[in-house]
Amino acid sequence: MTNPQQRVGGIDSHKDTIHVAVISEIGQPVADQEFPTTVAGYRRAVAWLIEHGPLQAVGVEGTSSYGVGVTTALLAAGLSVVEVNRTRPAEKRRQGKSDPLDAYRAARSVLSGEASTDPKSPTIEPLRALTVARRSAVKAQQAARRQINALLVNTQPVLRDRYRDLPEAKLLATLHDCRPEQVHDGDIADTLFALRTLARRHRALQKELEDLVGRSQDIMYPQQ
Repeated sequence: MTNPQQRVGGIDSHKDTIHVAVISEIGQPVADQEFPTTVAGYRRAVAWLIEHGPLQAVGVEGTSSYGVGVTTALLAAGLSVVEVNRTRPAEKRRQGKSDPLDAYRAARSVLSGEASTDPKSPTIEPLRALTVARRSAVKAQQAARRQINALLVNTQPVLRDRYRDLPEAKLLATLHDCRPEQVHDGDIADTLFALRTLARRHRALQKELEDLVGRSQDIMYPQQ
């Protein structure tokens, strides 16, 4: 199931705390840490997991109950989340019970393929849809930036010399506001028109990204 180059996370969720663990691609413990079930705690947990990645997926116990907050935060960060069934009491008595052990069990159940179900929560599907749209906007924005670079590399020297040393933000702003209709050379005017179109697309996509992030934040933290 997993990429051999990637690790797997696991989370044992409770009312006041979550315990987070990471295992290697062969199931060996890497690290574990406890975090509070607060907005700040979820953010720290996500950052901690990313720091210990790259991650193939994160298994979470109770994605529709105590684990819903961290599940939402993980999905908003673009991480893959898998629903993990809580360990049965008899199995816990046989294997031992502790939050770190349960977090490692959650990770290993993902690694083995035993856990493979999408998380359960009414907020998950809207957040997943927003994440898909955000990734698409990021890719489109990166494509526009690459296309601007390619055009400037291959354009007439007069344009290349005018723009090549500008910092990125200044370059995009200058191209966004340029006036190709005031240029008499037809070839240069056409290239400038293309560059302006790409710069304006880049800015429009930035606004899309800000709107999508804001919408995701409203789902994740409705009380704020």
